[in-house]
Amino acid sequence: MESKNPVFSRSRQQSAGWAGPTPSPGQLQNMYDAPSYAQPTRPAYRTMTLDDVVVRGFLTLGALVAAAAAAWVLNVPPMVAIGAAVVALILGLIASFTQSTNPALILGYAIFEGVFLGKISSVFEGMISGIVLQAVLGTAFAFGAVLTVYSLRIIRVTPKLVKFGLAAGIAALGLLLVNMILGIFVDGGLGLRTDSPIGWVFSIVMILIGCFFLLLDFDSIEQGVREGAPEKFAWQCAFGLTLSLVWIYLEVLRFVSYFTSSD
Repeated sequence: MESKNPVFSRSRQQSAGWAGPTPSPGQLQNMYDAPSYAQPTRPAYRTMTLDDVVVRGFLTLGALVAAAAAAWVLNVPPMVAIGAAVVALILGLIASFTQSTNPALILGYAIFEGVFLGKISSVFEGMISGIVLQAVLGTAFAFGAVLTVYSLRIIRVTPKLVKFGLAAGIAALGLLLVNMILGIFVDGGLGLRTDSPIGWVFSIVMILIGCFFLLLDFDSIEQGVREGAPEKFAWQCAFGLTLSLVWIYLEVLRFVSYFTSSD
């Protein structure tokens, strides 16, 4: 089954290019009978392995965490954090729509996103002591839970699930945009980002959507390894995992803030 991850999905034609067409019995016999100089050569690239994804994932997340820690310790001004968020958004969109495997682009995204996360985390921690640790643990729990569910095939990534999940994600982002616009004229907008039952439910939905995209990340990694994707594709896999984890962390951070008293 073809992966439908919007960040780094591949068409069936490209997938066939990775693995190559399946030769017929007659073609196999001709290949066997051909002289050694006529034998087909191996692909010009090394195929991706799970270890490649793990290494690139640690590098990307490591760059993000290091930048976040530096922004926290240096207490960067809010405008610097906002500027870093804008740059991270631009780099993320470029990496997503071009399906780039450029390490500099992906690590650049991680660094700028880390500056923004470091500042926003320090702000939340200043208001509610210990909330960042709770959010990190919550994100780690979500990662482990989704990985377990995927590994045990409790939930299978089917075309129907992908369509439903993508529709939910687009609808949620649309509601956020409407909420932001209405917030200019009405305090709280639709109430999606307020400490209220509507805000609680919406945060839970956003966390579940983030977990859904994490599920797609695992499926894309498995598909890439099985179909013989190039080694450089591991960078795009690491980028997708980072996007999903950042999404989940920010939503868990907000959700925990609703039920934690400030000092």
